[in-house]
Amino acid sequence: MTISTSRWQAYAAALWALAYGALGVGWALGASGYPWGVADPDPDGALSILAGTSPGFGWAIAACCLVTAVTALALTRRSSRRAPLFAAWPMAVLLVLVIPDSRLMMGVAYTPLLLVAPVFGWGLGGATFADAWPWPVLNQLVCVLGGLLLAAAALAHKRGEERGRWFTPERGRMAVYVAVAVPLLYCATRWAWALGIPLGVSAEFLAEGEGGLWLAGAYLATFGALGGLLTLGLTQRWGEIFPRWIPGLRGRRVPPLLAVVPAGFVSIIITVAGLTYIRWTVAGRFALAEWGAWLPECFWPIWGAALATATICYQRRRRHGGHQEGAQTVKIEARPASLDPGPLSAGVSRGSGRRER
Repeated sequence: MTISTSRWQAYAAALWALAYGALGVGWALGASGYPWGVADPDPDGALSILAGTSPGFGWAIAACCLVTAVTALALTRRSSRRAPLFAAWPMAVLLVLVIPDSRLMMGVAYTPLLLVAPVFGWGLGGATFADAWPWPVLNQLVCVLGGLLLAAAALAHKRGEERGRWFTPERGRMAVYVAVAVPLLYCATRWAWALGIPLGVSAEFLAEGEGGLWLAGAYLATFGALGGLLTLGLTQRWGEIFPRWIPGLRGRRVPPLLAVVPAGFVSIIITVAGLTYIRWTVAGRFALAEWGAWLPECFWPIWGAALATATICYQRRRRHGGHQEGAQTVKIEARPASLDPGPLSAGVSRGSGRRER
């Protein structure tokens, strides 16, 4: 028996697919804004897997979006059939991890620097938000949004089944340790370069970065190290209760989404960036002697997978822990009422005594 149910994630994914498919038709018919090919400021056309396409590829985009919309609508109906799931998950992975490239992470990493640069009078070589977030990179965010909506619809399709038993607190702690350790190799190389130490590269390579380039690399390394420290909050008390040194919030519960949303998004962008470097490595774009410039990034998919695992474990623990705390509260509040006779019990006892007398 199949029952029609409300699945907002699936309807949103279908709407996204229809809208993006309409963009594909427009690009194929000559509309401007095609985000790949010659219009993409991708150096050497090496970043995106769609760098070699032309606006005519919009017809393929429209066809894929039509299939995505049909799949999303199929997920709105509760059924024992798994065919919609088999179609939804590969599409979601394609949109979230394959189509985007490393520029998505660069845009996120440089946005805080662009925000504070005017305060300190930093020129940053004239870089602006338009440089960090050109339309081709913003389009990657749009694709990630569509993939996440489709993945959420796939998860909601089997809402009644028990899911995620693998994501235990113990595995969450191990994942946090991995997520903290993996980026340290990247941090070590970039900090060394900023100090003039050619770790993993030649002296000639290091000389090419003089003029502030390696300082920018050290900033990104520090950004990653601080992110690793924040990852510890997924298993620590201060990730659930605001510390005392935070005025106005001390002692209050940390909203789970405050940790889950940024950690989940970061796990996506660092995985995407790592896959970009792996693709370059397989294509032979790097020299083995310059391993410091590419090998640390090839471990980023492990970092992203570990961070995603730790985030899911945190979300499940917070949800389960909240129920436990509520049950304990009720139990503690009920216990005194059962042990303390109170006025009513005393009155009943006195009445019983009068009846006995």
